[in-house]
Amino acid sequence: MNSRTIVGYFFTFIGAIIIFSTGYLIGQSPNAPIQLFRETAVSGGGEQFEPFWEVWELVHERYLRQPVDDTILIEGAIDGMLATLDDPHTRYLSPQDQQAAQESMDGEFQGIGAEVEDVDGAITVVTPIDGSPAQAAGIQPGDILREADGVVLTGMDVTEAAALVRGPAGTTVSLVVERDGELLNIDIVRDVIKLATVRGEILEEGIAYVRLSRFGNNTDEELDELLSDLLAENPSGLILDLRRNPGGSLDTTVEIADQFLDEGLVLVEQFGDGETRPFEVDNDGLAQDIPMVVLIDEGSASASEVLAGAIQDRGRGIIIGQISFGKGTVQTWHTLSNDGGVRVTIAEWLTPEESSIDQIGLTPDYFIPLPEPAEGEELEDTQLEAAIDFLLGETIVSVPPEPDLQGE
Repeated sequence: MNSRTIVGYFFTFIGAIIIFSTGYLIGQSPNAPIQLFRETAVSGGGEQFEPFWEVWELVHERYLRQPVDDTILIEGAIDGMLATLDDPHTRYLSPQDQQAAQESMDGEFQGIGAEVEDVDGAITVVTPIDGSPAQAAGIQPGDILREADGVVLTGMDVTEAAALVRGPAGTTVSLVVERDGELLNIDIVRDVIKLATVRGEILEEGIAYVRLSRFGNNTDEELDELLSDLLAENPSGLILDLRRNPGGSLDTTVEIADQFLDEGLVLVEQFGDGETRPFEVDNDGLAQDIPMVVLIDEGSASASEVLAGAIQDRGRGIIIGQISFGKGTVQTWHTLSNDGGVRVTIAEWLTPEESSIDQIGLTPDYFIPLPEPAEGEELEDTQLEAAIDFLLGETIVSVPPEPDLQGE
């Protein structure tokens, strides 16, 4: 394998969600949500809830097409409430979406394989995941999914859109994708997506290469085993590839940071009331001293930015690539009594130097874009090549980002 060509490019459509914690909020009876909330409204601040119940009763008594579906009404009310927060990361998951998301955390699900977010009402690909049908079809970070099987996705809740794109392995979904203002028709055959999160090798230059495709529940354990094997071969340097890594578990990210950083700060959570909570690591990692380069791109998001930002701020290594996605908020997951879920933004995270990257992204030390491959030719991985050159002591040249890549 030629290490100066791309070491593996990675695509998968997770459908939209990862990581869940338990928090049963309402009773198990189908009628429990109505009764519980009704009693709460009456006993405390009830006047605020009266318009809701007036509408509820009006729909049940006067609406033309009866019977109405109470489950749909309740889920719609939840969706509407969260939509008023104007935060694409705070959202409700139906029981079906919750199950699909949990399956993705278990390391396997069925779909096309890509992480998406709502960006100003557009269902936008954050990153395709390694080895997926989306990769084979050429889905790219920043692509906007406009239609799926003839259904318009623009303006749709991201979980609803993801549910339309997901489906049983072996079936085909026809997508209309907007890329740089051009509409593309792409048919993708869904498959079983297996989420291997860590891989690596010793490159021919004697440098260790480690690829993290996401931060799953067991990624830290997988990395520990891989680093032990790679470092036993005494590499001269280490390349940590976080390109197109959409993130994942914050706790896992801190454990992974511990492998590369000596004792100190990894990130700071800042809550709405101004309170802060630091996350620190000990001094017992396997790869704290080896020269190190981190690769990022526009698909590196969330936990990827936490790790890269800590390494950059702490002076542990340099970053090469492109400006990252810019997701600088923290969410918690709660499972509801209907087996649905809700994700709520609770804090913003800051780098060790207390810089915010939300909607800004991390700026690499050396900005190096990937070239467009000629038709029929393999993509030359100029970012990986630059990382190898840096670790070999050769001079590399940063390319100034285009204005639109800097958010201007």
